[in-house]
Amino acid sequence: MQKLLKLQQKLVPDLLKIIQKRYQILKSIQLTGPIGRRPLAHMLDMTERVLRSEVDFLKERQLISARPAGMEITDDGMVLLKELAELVRGITGIHELEEQLNRLLGIAEVKIIPGDSDDTPVVKEELGQACADQLKKILKAQNIIAVTGGTTMACAAEMMTREIGKGKQILFVPARGGVGDDVKNQANSICAKMAEQTGGSHRALYIPDQVSEKVRESLLQDPNISEVLNLIQSANIVLHGIGDAIKMATRRNTNDADMDKLLKEQAVGEAFGYYFNIEGEVVHKVSTVGLQLADLHRARHAVAVAGGKSKAKAIQSYMKSAPPNTVFITDEGAAKELFKALTNI
Repeated sequence: MQKLLKLQQKLVPDLLKIIQKRYQILKSIQLTGPIGRRPLAHMLDMTERVLRSEVDFLKERQLISARPAGMEITDDGMVLLKELAELVRGITGIHELEEQLNRLLGIAEVKIIPGDSDDTPVVKEELGQACADQLKKILKAQNIIAVTGGTTMACAAEMMTREIGKGKQILFVPARGGVGDDVKNQANSICAKMAEQTGGSHRALYIPDQVSEKVRESLLQDPNISEVLNLIQSANIVLHGIGDAIKMATRRNTNDADMDKLLKEQAVGEAFGYYFNIEGEVVHKVSTVGLQLADLHRARHAVAVAGGKSKAKAIQSYMKSAPPNTVFITDEGAAKELFKALTNI
């Protein structure tokens, strides 16, 4: 297969580009349908004129259907999409890149989604779908799942289904308190959505992510908060994102002195209140209520999800602290930048 793909790349490179484009259109409709042509063109960063001709081609072959509510993928389209998935991964060299990054990072597994979520927003939906698929794969009969906030985790929540939780006991708990003002992307909201989608249950932690040591000690005395924190620390699965250090510090309304410290120490990544430089060293730690790095290492499974080439440095900085059982889900844009950095290419 790989030999054939290399020959095609040399002789008919346009054919492979067309396959990739049509795969992305089908995948986007599958994830977001029913969807209109205009929002789909925006999601794919494609002109409506170009998309129209592609949509007409797919409709003629009964791979998608068009209704007043928008376009949806057909059963034939779903079959083709599954068959195309491995072909596209072969075209882009994703299998090889996954193996290379897996060795370089020293973790359990690396999964790469085609595309770059920085350029094509719908790729973030695919990251969420991959996270949901991974969760289904690792669930046992009884599960406590700690979840962080963020846009990628919010996408993962949307992709959860009842099929994931069928025959399982699932309790979702927020890995930490609230960060920033965007409620829908906070861990509490995401846990509630995941529970709703899977038929599981959830517990909330209605406190800020960052508090003073004095307030933290006081909160730990509250029986309700203490109970939730015990559940969080007992989680056998952790789903989390990886943040850009300065963006996360801004969301936390970090004071000027600490912000200056982060800039001076060249912090690039953040996870669970820990800020890392490019070498993976912790340069700052905020007093947070919730999951700590030590707790992460005790979980049976850790699933880290982050994408976009702009996140490559943040990912690189965090991975030095990632537990060996981590499954890392990312996109092609971040993966290629990360590989370059790790191999000095």
